[in-house]
Amino acid sequence: MFSRTENFQQYIKFYPVVSTIIALNVIIHVLTMVPVLGDLIFNYGAGANYLISDGQWWRFITPMFLHSGFLHLLFNMFSLYLFGPELEKLAGKLRFLNIYFMAGLFGTVATFLLQDASYVHVGASGAIYGLLGAFGALVYYARKTLPQLRQIILPIIVISIIMTFLTPNINATAHLTGLAVGFLIGLSYFHPKRIIGWKKRKR
Repeated sequence: MFSRTENFQQYIKFYPVVSTIIALNVIIHVLTMVPVLGDLIFNYGAGANYLISDGQWWRFITPMFLHSGFLHLLFNMFSLYLFGPELEKLAGKLRFLNIYFMAGLFGTVATFLLQDASYVHVGASGAIYGLLGAFGALVYYARKTLPQLRQIILPIIVISIIMTFLTPNINATAHLTGLAVGFLIGLSYFHPKRIIGWKKRKR
C-alpha cells in the first residue's frame, strides 16, 4: 500500500498535489539557505505566537512550508511521499488538499491557543499527522471488510504518537491536533455512503 514503484515522471503525473506540496517545501527550504533572504523568510513565516497576537494572521499557514533543518524537511517530505499518494488517489485532489491544510491550520491554531506567547514553531508535521488521522478514519470504516488495513495503519499511528513524546523540540500540540482533525474530516469523507456517491458521479 505504501511501497512506491513509480518512476519520477509517473509519480508527478499520478499524484500532482503531493508532488506540488513536496516541491514547494523543498524550494522554500533551499531559499532559506540563501544569506539574508533565508533570515527574511523565517522572520516573516515562522509561527511566532506573539506576532500572531499582533495581527500577523498569515503565520497560521506559513509555518507549514518552513523547516528547522534538512533532517526535519527530509522526515516530513518522505512521510508525505509515502503516505500522500494513496490518500490523494482515494480522496481526490481537492479533498486531499482540504485534509492536509485543515490539519496543518488547526494544528497551528491549537499551538497559538495552548502554548505561551513566546512559542515559535515551523514544520508540516501537523498536516502530515492529518493524513495519518484520515487513514485512521478509513480503518474505522473498513475494520470488518479490510482487517489487514488496520494491521498496517494502526502501528504507524501508534509509533508516530509515541515518537511525538519521545523526540525533543517537537510541537506535540500540532501533531495531536492535526491527527484529530484529519480523523474527523476522514470520518466525513470516507463514510461508505459518500464514497458510493463519488463512484456514481465518476461514471
